[in-house]
Amino acid sequence: MRPIRLPEAPSGFSGLPEIFDSGGVYGAIKRAIIIGNGFAGSENQSVGLVRALGLSRHHSLYRVTRPRGGINEWLHWVPLSLHKKFDYFMKVMPLFSQTTGLSDVLEADANHIAKIARETFDKDGPLLVVASGRDTISVSSSIKRLAPENVFVVQIQHPRSHLNRFDMVITPRHDYYPLTPRAQEQIPWFLRRWITPREPPGKNVVLTVGALHQVDSAALRSAASAWHDELAPLPKPLLVVNVGGPTSNCPYGADLAKQLATMLRNILWSCGSIRISFSRRTPEKVSNILVREFSGNQKVYIWDGEDRNPHMGHLAWADAFVITADSVSMLSEACSTGKPVYVIGAERCTWKFADFQKTLQERGVARPFTGKEDISESWSYSPLNDTTEAANRVNMALAQRGWSIHR
Repeated sequence: MRPIRLPEAPSGFSGLPEIFDSGGVYGAIKRAIIIGNGFAGSENQSVGLVRALGLSRHHSLYRVTRPRGGINEWLHWVPLSLHKKFDYFMKVMPLFSQTTGLSDVLEADANHIAKIARETFDKDGPLLVVASGRDTISVSSSIKRLAPENVFVVQIQHPRSHLNRFDMVITPRHDYYPLTPRAQEQIPWFLRRWITPREPPGKNVVLTVGALHQVDSAALRSAASAWHDELAPLPKPLLVVNVGGPTSNCPYGADLAKQLATMLRNILWSCGSIRISFSRRTPEKVSNILVREFSGNQKVYIWDGEDRNPHMGHLAWADAFVITADSVSMLSEACSTGKPVYVIGAERCTWKFADFQKTLQERGVARPFTGKEDISESWSYSPLNDTTEAANRVNMALAQRGWSIHR
């Protein structure tokens, strides 16, 4: 099995003596493996952490993939192993012969990766394993069980139970919302034993405000250069509007799109330019309203999803952001730039996602979008720095084992 080689990101001088460039230095971590689940939001967090640790040139991606197509789209909450057995059954039944899975995608095999870690340990040192997402839990925990002396396993996003299966768990603070008095009041007493997590974070848990990502100063400088010719000449201030998609805990539809359109019309006078982007989760009924409202406005550009994705360029060149409340990832990235971030739809969020919105506002990194703002008036805050802070905690934990990252 050959891993998928990820694109290389720029890295600077490591500052280490040349002796460390040769193999066989015990305790020096020189490579990483990412266990992905095929979803950009999860894999982006793992890549961001590896990048912050200085291993962007020395990591590979393996994937845990669920069957897709047909009835499989309704089975995302079934345990992965059971889902695959059910998919196999459907394939051998003539009635379901048109249903296809992702059998052509290379699978993350815990035994194979653990074997690599054991057999290359003396020559290449320990192996860093970073995983994110529910479907990766069984693989990453198995790697730790099979090669405990040869790997350091980081699980991003809360695995819900048995956190001692990992060397480190990195998860947002709002994942522990169920333990708060307010949450306990919301949960019927007969359901409380089934709601996770059930214990406060242990020593191997690192809490963040939002999601990890790849947006650091180097990435923003690179994006600013790459998008200079297109974005630099635009009239200022440049307002970037990022629209995600409704979720069970942040529901919305055409009503929010109409509200957003009205608010944008109200603040249009204070903007030099507006650029609107939709995600793959954005319903057509939402995007169509905004396209219909602004497609003829010379101040407004709407990304059609066909040309190259301007997301990083927007982060680099925007003067302010308006973002729908559903996307923890988009909010985390924007709030790491230090630029004004306005949120629309936060009042619709429930459960732990309402707690996340509350935290952003209490820290002063985001404000509710009211449609009465003057976008030319900026404001400042201490940017979120979750990815770097998480990387520092990884380095501290490695040092306790006598290990370190070789950059």
